[in-house]
Amino acid sequence: MTEITSGETITEATSAAHTGVEGQMAVDAQPVDAFETRLDRCIGRSQDYLLGLQSPDGYWWGELEANCSIHAEYLLLTHFLDVADRERWRKIVNYLQAHQLPDGGWPVWSGGPGDLSIAVEAYFAMKLAGVDPNDPSMTRAREFILSKGGVPNARIFTKLWLAFFGQWDWAGTPSFPAEVILLPSWFPFNIYEFAGWARGTMVGCMVLLTTKPVCPVPESARIDELYPLGREETEYKYGKSGKSGKTLSWNSLFRGMDRALRVLELSPVKPLRKAALRKAERWIVERQEEDGSWGGIQPPWVYSLMALKSLGYSMDHPVMKKGLQGFEGFARETEDLFWIEPCLSPVWDTCLAMLALQDSGLSPDHPGLAKSTDWILDKQILDHGGDWQVKRPNVRPGGWAFEFANNVYPDVDDSAMVLIALHKMGRDDERMQRALSRGVEWIVGMQSKDGGWGSFDVDNTRSWVAEIPFCDFGAVLDPPTEDVTAHAVELLGRMGLNGGDSPAARGLEFLRRSQEPDGSWWGRWGVNYIYGLGSVVPALNVMGEDMSQPYVRKAVAWLETHQNSDGGWGEGCESYRDPSLRGQGPSTASQTAWALLALIAAGDAGGDAAGRGVAFLLRTQQDFGSWDESQFTGTGFPGDFMINYHLYRDYWPLMALGQYRTAVRNGAGGGG
Repeated sequence: MTEITSGETITEATSAAHTGVEGQMAVDAQPVDAFETRLDRCIGRSQDYLLGLQSPDGYWWGELEANCSIHAEYLLLTHFLDVADRERWRKIVNYLQAHQLPDGGWPVWSGGPGDLSIAVEAYFAMKLAGVDPNDPSMTRAREFILSKGGVPNARIFTKLWLAFFGQWDWAGTPSFPAEVILLPSWFPFNIYEFAGWARGTMVGCMVLLTTKPVCPVPESARIDELYPLGREETEYKYGKSGKSGKTLSWNSLFRGMDRALRVLELSPVKPLRKAALRKAERWIVERQEEDGSWGGIQPPWVYSLMALKSLGYSMDHPVMKKGLQGFEGFARETEDLFWIEPCLSPVWDTCLAMLALQDSGLSPDHPGLAKSTDWILDKQILDHGGDWQVKRPNVRPGGWAFEFANNVYPDVDDSAMVLIALHKMGRDDERMQRALSRGVEWIVGMQSKDGGWGSFDVDNTRSWVAEIPFCDFGAVLDPPTEDVTAHAVELLGRMGLNGGDSPAARGLEFLRRSQEPDGSWWGRWGVNYIYGLGSVVPALNVMGEDMSQPYVRKAVAWLETHQNSDGGWGEGCESYRDPSLRGQGPSTASQTAWALLALIAAGDAGGDAAGRGVAFLLRTQQDFGSWDESQFTGTGFPGDFMINYHLYRDYWPLMALGQYRTAVRNGAGGGG
């Protein structure tokens, strides 16, 4: 670790009040030039480290870490597809055991409590792999699972995985017949009312819930011991209860429909069944990406492969071979460990690394930035409609996806940040201008009626869809959110497209309306209120908002109130489940950076809070230029599926420190 003396003087505004190490009072303030030298060195180390991570092709790609259900499900998938690799299974077991908590469970996020469903999946995977039930890891897991009520209390998707192997009765799964895919997009209930990530999962699942395949497992792999009442006495149920407790509710309506569908399922006459399965099969096959994935993410990928297998596809079929091989690009392996990333983030990592290097003073002519610009321009999707076009048929493609390959699901968040990075390059050639023009056109076309932007879909707001009984895990909707809207608004503001009743102005009004009473903003894709606030305030600044307005000052006051005694900011994933915990948690490099970006944009770079935040980052930077951050500060499904982006600890702090240096040298004004 690089150590600095706490209480470094920056300017009169950033006085010797910085406390540095937690509990230590400021001592011996250093002169301005000494602080600036440390700041310059910190930025230089960070730039060098980040440039050292760049691929020869021009992109950045950091590990995306999630919970252990991903790895357990990969093991189960290979058994289902009959392509098991015992040596790989051994390495997966090692990984699962290495991440088990002392109480026997596995967490949704690092530092979080054990989760029943993850524990059930991990236990079953390890038992299938041949781990002795009396192994200490199995004993602890079994005790943890039974203490939580056992398999009957697991989420529906865990029960589905068990049903695939005869370890849960299909009677305890929902009725979701393949005929649903025949419902047209104008019908109130259809697959396009689900979010993009949920849609691909649902289509695969409706095939599986219709065909109900069962892949045998050895007797030694059965998990009857996880049923507190035994298999015979268990009540096979699924899904969540209605939230309102009312007799008449969407949830009760869907449960009634489920019962009716079960009766119809008993009929030997199903005139639309074959047509529905054929359409679902075509829908799945048409959406396979070049890298073999579906949607570039794990859930629709595994369910699509399993659905096609249940429809009779052999592993020699090109679609199946390509799908299985594609996992190799998502895998990380050592001599003793194997794990799978749920998704790859090269476009997101690259545009944010570009912004960090730009904001920290690297010239647009630098070879690293030039190469990344060419790489990211090649990733623009200009000739593929994608599912989003169902609701926006007259909007031309022009966005970017998150992954190396995902033409069906470009997203507004990536596209906005990519376009900001490209705009900052200052290039005026024809290729750049076309990319900017088509990108902005697509983002404007993706604005929802309320003025906000979702990530992948437009007006994806029918909340009753989430009341389907088996939607007990993860977000199934993609409504407009504060962080995505802020990034779109910031882009349009930077492009000068913010006058009158413009899309940017309507987006700005959305942001004003969505502010929390305490002054913060909720964060959909980053943890959580610190991320939301760190996204919104810079957008307000770019839009020319008066930073002295009460609502902006309220946001600044919220940040100041939630600053930790060590000078940093942190927030745990728990705040998604319990909003009273917002802004609370151990300081992290990425969340401190988000807070600093907001303070700088609000014109408070010269204040004590910003100075202490910068001191935290300087003090905690490692000698080789990175920061240590084991916490999960990224979000997949709020509270249910969290992410540790391994490059968040690098480009966000560099971005904040670069903007801070510029702001202070310019008189502590707004940054960016």
